[in-house]
Amino acid sequence: MDAFADVVRRRRMTRAFRPDPVDPALIADLVDLASRAPSAGKSQGWHLVVLEGQQTERFWEITLPPMRRRSFKWKKLLDAPVIALPLADPKAYLDRYSEPDKSATGLGSGAEAWPVPYWTIDASMAVMTMLLGAEDCGLGALFFGVFRGETRLRKSLGIPSGLELLGALAFGWPARDGPIGSESPTPSKGRSGERRRRQPDEIIHRGGWRPTR
Repeated sequence: MDAFADVVRRRRMTRAFRPDPVDPALIADLVDLASRAPSAGKSQGWHLVVLEGQQTERFWEITLPPMRRRSFKWKKLLDAPVIALPLADPKAYLDRYSEPDKSATGLGSGAEAWPVPYWTIDASMAVMTMLLGAEDCGLGALFFGVFRGETRLRKSLGIPSGLELLGALAFGWPARDGPIGSESPTPSKGRSGERRRRQPDEIIHRGGWRPTR
């Protein structure tokens, strides 16, 4: 428990990377861990489009074209040697819950039958597992939204329209701030990291909903 707790407490979103390549086997190891995250009916309805090395420019050219990069705060984010796009597949869940052992649930009839989109939930848990796995092996990682150019990006990468794009993951070896030779520099982080973390008694509502302070 102590080792796991240490990984969870250390994990931060990394926004500055070295361009050094990441062994594809390491990414495969993270995906193998993520494949063990919870999955409703073991539907396993998520995919990961992985761009490595020079391929990442294809992503940035569409989502952050050169004319916008001058004012972009996190320039070393563009040095990340791996950009991965997590995709949730609703059809995998409808197909799984149409199978004989699940058909009585009625959840195979359509996405509207689901009280919440479990494909999004399960893919998100897989993403969280990869973030923790990256921290455990010393990789930096960042999950961020794709707010511009999604339609063009999908077309460029051949992503089927039925898949839900959750956002993007950057993986790589963290670049360090501070003077050269510094013994304990820290990775770049956003201002949100300075916000106070809520305490358990502000989150837990025992026995029912209670106002928190």
